[in-house]
Amino acid sequence: MAKTKVLILGAGGAIAQQAIPLLEKDDHVALTLFARNKKKIPHVPASATVIEGDVLKHQDLDKAVKGQNIVYANLAGPMEKLAKAIIQAMEAHGVKRLIFITSLGIYHEIPGKFGAWNEKMIGEDLVRYRQAADAIEASSLDYTLVRPSWLTDKNETDYETTRKGEPFTGTEVARKAVAAYITDIIKHPEKDVRASVGVNKPGVYGDKPSFY
Repeated sequence: MAKTKVLILGAGGAIAQQAIPLLEKDDHVALTLFARNKKKIPHVPASATVIEGDVLKHQDLDKAVKGQNIVYANLAGPMEKLAKAIIQAMEAHGVKRLIFITSLGIYHEIPGKFGAWNEKMIGEDLVRYRQAADAIEASSLDYTLVRPSWLTDKNETDYETTRKGEPFTGTEVARKAVAAYITDIIKHPEKDVRASVGVNKPGVYGDKPSFY
């Protein structure tokens, strides 16, 4: 059985670093880790390929995307530009499956006081994340947009999901839980195709995260 080739863009990111140990246990997954500085990837499996580069440099991204089955993007910065660069490279090489981290609140989908608090805290950032989401949703890719709630470093994997158009009420979620969801999508790439999915910890609701 051929291995599923998975490219992780932003492999040094905190959620990616939770996903990598989960994926390296799967003998059917071949990982390629992409980062600006490979020394800043805390955990690199012995079997993984590592590429140092910039997503916004065409040659770097083109080289990384070619031959992959799934691209998982865990990025920060000029989100729309990053999204459009990824779309271009994937479409050029016929790579269809994309998992892309955005943010809760990009569709103003959080009701009540928590929604108002979230807008106050990260309202400016939500514009960038929404622009990236819009570009991906308009593409031909088989995407899953992941909208995590406010993130914690708790050692837990409990999560629940909501779809675009549904209210988002959970105030927090562990990075490890988001990684568990992403790992599940990678192992079952037919799930949540062309979907925007909110991810939060079940049963933890309120006006803001407990750590604020």
